[in-house]
Amino acid sequence: MAECHAQNKAKLISETRRRFEAEYVTDKSDKYDPRDVERLQQDDNWVESYLCWRHDVVDETLKMIDESFQWRKEMAVNDLTEASIPKWLLEIGGIYLHGYDKEGNKLLWIRVKYHVKDHKTILDKKKLIAFWLERYAKRENGKPITVMFDLSETGINSIDMDFVRFIINCFKVYYPKYLSKIVIFDMPWIMNAAFKIVKSWLGPEAVSLLKFTNKHEVQDYVSVEYLPPHMGGTDPFKYSYPPLVDDDFQTPLCENGPIASEDEASSKEDTESDGKEILEAIFNEEQIAILKKINLTESTSKAEENEKVDSKTKAFKKPLSVFKGPLLHISPAEELYFGSAESGEKKTLIVLTNVTKNIVAFKVRTTAPEKYRVKPSNSSCDPGASIDIVVSPHGGFAVSAQDRFLIMAAEMEQTSSTGPAELAQFWKEVPRNKVMEHRLRCHIVESSKPTSLTLKDGAFNMSDKTSEDMCLQFANSRRENDCSPP
Repeated sequence: MAECHAQNKAKLISETRRRFEAEYVTDKSDKYDPRDVERLQQDDNWVESYLCWRHDVVDETLKMIDESFQWRKEMAVNDLTEASIPKWLLEIGGIYLHGYDKEGNKLLWIRVKYHVKDHKTILDKKKLIAFWLERYAKRENGKPITVMFDLSETGINSIDMDFVRFIINCFKVYYPKYLSKIVIFDMPWIMNAAFKIVKSWLGPEAVSLLKFTNKHEVQDYVSVEYLPPHMGGTDPFKYSYPPLVDDDFQTPLCENGPIASEDEASSKEDTESDGKEILEAIFNEEQIAILKKINLTESTSKAEENEKVDSKTKAFKKPLSVFKGPLLHISPAEELYFGSAESGEKKTLIVLTNVTKNIVAFKVRTTAPEKYRVKPSNSSCDPGASIDIVVSPHGGFAVSAQDRFLIMAAEMEQTSSTGPAELAQFWKEVPRNKVMEHRLRCHIVESSKPTSLTLKDGAFNMSDKTSEDMCLQFANSRRENDCSPP
């Protein structure tokens, strides 16, 4: 069934590309940015996002791509940078990305009180919206986003329906499949009529994505740790520019406590020691399981038992999925799997493999540094070598789908030393454009059979059904759900 679905989707993607090239690009090539046309031919996810939003109707999908591409060229979206936006707009803090909702979706904040209707500045404000959405889209490649319309302290001068229509069109046409929901906070009664118009723009399918909230109801969608005090939250974040607000990543805890500075790195010897203890635990646990299964029959020799353990250990090492970056291959590719609260505290692994001919320095950061221990969190990887990074919840905190991890990597010169002081200096000096970044989301496995990338009480839990099977099943389920338009 899944294979049939994949084949049908591939045919639709191919047909969309062929017809767009033949029916649109030939006549309107000057209306599109060549980079967008090229990307459409190469990026299956991009084509699929348009198809899903138009219920796989190719004719409607082609019209949507045409409108979207013309807008992208008109706004010069591919070339938008900080320099494209007036500095005062960046400084005022009316639009920015920060934090996550309870489903783990990034929050796009629109502080309406900072917006004053002015036809002279509306184009720049639209560019600012496009700048943030394009920045997010290139980084997250299709992950949903939640819009936070903060209407507190809003007056009549801030009501600009043209600007609201533009924001809605961004999600209806220009960035399909990106909108998770629009949370509207503290809307004044005077704007009731205006938002009836907004509902008509959204259409009946998407009206359910509007969430009108007050100080208590907003916490149904966003936890207090990512809400400002005026919304009843505890988030100490205060917007300022520069620097540009990014992903709120900070250094997590290492095995021996908080890392006071980037100078501290966990030793490779400790990691190797942990690996030996884990393998011993695997052997003991699997040996007991095998003995129970065969009821201690004399026909099974120790050699056969050891062989089974070895094969299962190898199965653990088989990656669920791999992100193939220019410096490091990272497994898993997108999500870290943790056990549910009922199954006890669990650890998980990030496996890094250096695919260059030089030493690669790396460090791990997270959006919830108080929650996690990461070992090693700041170290280096030799050419061709692999390193296992152990990630574990800390201090009784629960894993949340809101939490994110960022892996940063940069290539070092062959003669470079890799001590803590040298690594700290290296990260201070390395150019930003030389740093590879990859983000991982957290996922809580509710199944009683956890994935084999999860550790519990110092031992890997192996199940009859391999974690690869579970991951593929989960991925297929997510893919089908993601294709359902609002």
